[in-house]
Amino acid sequence: MTANEIHVNDVGTTFQLTFKDNGVVVDISSASAVQILLSGPSDAAVTKTAVLVTDGTDGKAKYITVADDLSTSGTWKIQGKVTFSATVYHSDVHNFTVYKNL
Repeated sequence: MTANEIHVNDVGTTFQLTFKDNGVVVDISSASAVQILLSGPSDAAVTKTAVLVTDGTDGKAKYITVADDLSTSGTWKIQGKVTFSATVYHSDVHNFTVYKNL
């Protein structure tokens, strides 16, 4: 059964971000690192290695959750981070809700 909500301890939830600069997609194909930062209600951020959705020219990267990633209910934040040699860029921060289970 497919749900539109993210729940505590969900495994296999895909988070996908598109890196943009002033509304223009950023080519991340030559990035030395692409990461997704997740921050739970306690504001403790964890850094996850992201993978390119295609070849990176579309600016899209994703991360699929594993056990213990979404351990608490509440408002979470997600942000992308991309590194090109010595230059590091961060995406906008987006909020999402992790719901309790029954």
